[in-house]
Amino acid sequence: MKNLTMLVDFYEFTMANGFYVHGHKDTKAVFEMFYRKNPDRGGYVIAAGLEQLIDFVSDMHFTEEDIDYLRKKRIFDEGFLDYLKEFRFRGTIEAVPEGTIVYPGTPLVTVTGNVIECQLLETFLLLTINHQSLIATKANRICRAAGDGIVMEFGARRAQGPDAAVLGARAAYIGGCHATATVLADQMYGVNAIGTMAHSWIQFFSSEEEAFRAYAETYPDDCTLLIDTYDIIKGAQCAVKVAKEVLEPKGKRLKGVRIDSGDLAYFSKKLRALFDENGMEDCKIVVSNSIDEWLLNSMKTQGARIDSYGIGERLITAKSDPVFGGVYKLVAVEEEGKLTPRIKISENEEKITNPGKKVLWRLFNKTSGIGYADVLTLEEEHLDEGGSFYVIDPKKPWKHILIDNSVAVRLQKTIFDNGKLVYNKPRLEDIRKYVKDQIENTVWEEELRLENPHVHYVDLSEKIYQIKSQMLQEAGKKLN
Repeated sequence: MKNLTMLVDFYEFTMANGFYVHGHKDTKAVFEMFYRKNPDRGGYVIAAGLEQLIDFVSDMHFTEEDIDYLRKKRIFDEGFLDYLKEFRFRGTIEAVPEGTIVYPGTPLVTVTGNVIECQLLETFLLLTINHQSLIATKANRICRAAGDGIVMEFGARRAQGPDAAVLGARAAYIGGCHATATVLADQMYGVNAIGTMAHSWIQFFSSEEEAFRAYAETYPDDCTLLIDTYDIIKGAQCAVKVAKEVLEPKGKRLKGVRIDSGDLAYFSKKLRALFDENGMEDCKIVVSNSIDEWLLNSMKTQGARIDSYGIGERLITAKSDPVFGGVYKLVAVEEEGKLTPRIKISENEEKITNPGKKVLWRLFNKTSGIGYADVLTLEEEHLDEGGSFYVIDPKKPWKHILIDNSVAVRLQKTIFDNGKLVYNKPRLEDIRKYVKDQIENTVWEEELRLENPHVHYVDLSEKIYQIKSQMLQEAGKKLN
């Protein structure tokens, strides 16, 4: 059985060993996980993957086998290896709940603890939040493009490994997909697994009609037939025949047909007309075959008559923009009993970090209920729920913006407090509903556009902006 605590980048061990050797094993630090841009040039992201992070942190430990492996590298202090034998996470983690709509530059996860435990969390924290946030967001974009259509996740065979298949199905369900083809995702997480047949079923029998009849006789209450193995229109005509001769005499109905090739919009209209002519208005048309949100939009403008979509590789791999660039940065270190801000400076302006341990607030308009902006404050600052206060847009720092007629809500929740899990993990169904409620009620419609979405405001408190400006000025003086 693999120990996931060893799923770290090797430099985390070299740094942790160095911190230990230099007497910093008890020095407190703060790290934040955030991202810099929305995938697919979109307007938002759905945060996901927190449950897997909780499970990982709860079980962090090093076995004798792990210690022996590290000892053989011959670069680690023996005292450090002894320290790892007793290692458990004893810090504090705050995070936005799974399903929260989030924006670039805002802390999704904040880790406070001794610098070694904070550092050893980096790889797993990033991989689980990055992956599932990416897939949940992609799924939501696709589901919104589908409108009233049902979207099913069909991507396991194209996923980049077993975990990506199962956790991708979980994330896709959070984002709005109705079901998955992956049975293990159903068994582990309760994402409803569905499916009917592949082309091999049709090919196995001596004729398409024989294959359809066998399936209809086996599953009369849930019969969907794959009709594009040989010829779509002839397959549809054969499906009508089997529906009339096998299902309807039993008082059953053909639930649907699926096509996995060809011009999906064109054939969907042809099939709808054929089924309606034969009194099969309730027969659903299901399509698959490299579909994403842009193809969905295109098919809708063509008047496609599609009821359900099976989305595979373009969802499970987020093919159009497959890397979610979340990062994990040090923002504060304890010095003389208090947390002192740290900043990362870069030639690339977007890579300059916001210093200090921060609190993420969302401002909701009192009248509309829309969350129109996020604000970062220092931990000791508090935004009065209904009060007035000034914030600074870091992209337009000359503007001091007065906030009023707003409700300020703190977004992050405490997950671990001094090593103890204090957060109740919500049911997957509740996370999915949380996403739906936000999209429908608290997110600007303009942020949901697939093309040129409105950019959500992320502002800084005056204190953070002052500290950041001062630290940048001091760094500039040192370079001159």
